[in-house]
Amino acid sequence: MQNDLRIVFMGTPDFAVGILKEMIEAGKNIVGIITAPDKPAGRGRKLMGSAVKEYALSQHLKILQPINLKDESFLKELKDLNANLQVVVAFRMLPKVVWQMPKLGTFNLHASLLPQYRGAAPINWAIINKEEKTGVTTFFIDEKIDTGSIIANKEVLIEKGETAETLHDKLMQKGGELVLETLNLIEKGKAAPKPQPESNSLKDAPKLTSENTRIDWTKPGEDIDAFIRGLSPYPVAWSILHNNNEELKTKIYASNFEKEDHNFESGTIKASKRELKVACDDGYILIKEIQLPGKRKMDIFSLLNGYSFAKDSKLS
Repeated sequence: MQNDLRIVFMGTPDFAVGILKEMIEAGKNIVGIITAPDKPAGRGRKLMGSAVKEYALSQHLKILQPINLKDESFLKELKDLNANLQVVVAFRMLPKVVWQMPKLGTFNLHASLLPQYRGAAPINWAIINKEEKTGVTTFFIDEKIDTGSIIANKEVLIEKGETAETLHDKLMQKGGELVLETLNLIEKGKAAPKPQPESNSLKDAPKLTSENTRIDWTKPGEDIDAFIRGLSPYPVAWSILHNNNEELKTKIYASNFEKEDHNFESGTIKASKRELKVACDDGYILIKEIQLPGKRKMDIFSLLNGYSFAKDSKLS
């Protein structure tokens, strides 16, 4: 081996935990964990550690939780870990002083086939845009977001009916494999990073917000169905339910699309005892799982058993 690796791992959510677990089970030398500060969560608003922190504690790893990544005391602690490589998975943008610190550099695992879907939500947008494949990529970090030289990648097919949840789990598994392969290449001195290919047709993966997760019922049914799947189970596609003089922000977790000619305005609700259909451009969206404000998520049969829709109810 040319390089005995001393690794600092940076990450926050469950996706990062899956990768970290693979590294530890493979016997990699993790000398420190950098993760987000604890945040208030739940009804009691108690401070909760990130998923990465909880797992790192179970493995008795050294944990740093900086608020400011340029803070002098944090930079000293990071330097004192004496790492020669940093691995980043689902963390925040790093200042140059941090990613330049280790001798062997800092590489990131991104859940897309770069240069496509640079940004915060690549898993979701790949499904929303009805892609047939996506993947994972490792690359050395540079000054911009997700633009560094590619070390390696792996493809993953997007199956019919795929949700953000199922694709997340597949990419996490494939990402774990890719990170271990990347570590072995670096350890043996065989990593040969290549600049990302130029393209005029790049698709972005911007952060998901309340504005860009609202359903547009005027779109074709296949687009709406993909939109709902791409946002399930988090952060969830939503719409305003107009029913009995109420306006309720309603989350939709699961649906099917039925192509059919009709003369109803988009968003019109057709409810029976067993199904809830919503008119769209070229058919109906059949809602399977839904959540009304202040209620638990429920399947549509449970909802229809105790909730009634007026004849003029609609979603917008």
